[in-house]
Amino acid sequence: MEIKGFIDLSLVDWDGKVASVMFLPRCNMRCPFCYNSSFVLHPESHPTIPLEEVMDYLEKNRGWVDGVAITGGEPTVHADLPELCSKLKEMGFLVKLDTNGTNPAMVKELITDGLVDYIAMDVKAPLTEEDYSRVCGVNAKNMLGKIRETTQILLNSNVDYEFRTTMVPTLHTKEDIVKISREIRGCRKYALQNFKGDIDPINPEFKKLKSFTDEEMRVFLEAAKKMVPNAVLR
Repeated sequence: MEIKGFIDLSLVDWDGKVASVMFLPRCNMRCPFCYNSSFVLHPESHPTIPLEEVMDYLEKNRGWVDGVAITGGEPTVHADLPELCSKLKEMGFLVKLDTNGTNPAMVKELITDGLVDYIAMDVKAPLTEEDYSRVCGVNAKNMLGKIRETTQILLNSNVDYEFRTTMVPTLHTKEDIVKISREIRGCRKYALQNFKGDIDPINPEFKKLKSFTDEEMRVFLEAAKKMVPNAVLR
């Protein structure tokens, strides 16, 4: 398993948990606003962190770390992800997975085998080819069925999960949130996140954008709450 980034302690990557964070390289999307562009476009620019080094840290900090959040990139593009999750579970750690939902078979395997405790799935746009392709930066035609399948897996599972959307000026509107909320109606949690402009995104033009105002984010939240009452701002 290639690990290209590691945060030893984080209080913001898993609500209510003290977590370590593993960053895995590569992704099958090219979202223009992506925060982790170097892990997606130039993973070779990051040294690979030996898994043994990470495991040694976790072993020494059992009393401080509740769990490990696995993010990227897109973790489910790695065939050995279940093996990594299994090792973490064997050590007694909770495991959180961040995913774009394009690998329902792996998500189902992880849930069925008890290898994840929490899944955060990005729903990037309304589930139409035009909308999703515009937001994820690639042709999404062959992805939509898989994303819908993963959505249903989570809605019908016993694993703890959330759906989330990063709200990006020029890409998202209130109507988009209404459409997404219809798709995930009945979900346990839906988090709306405001775009941050102080990063180096895949498309440099997005660095010039200003985040939505607090008032605009509240309008989006109210639109979501009409169908997903437990929607939150993050």
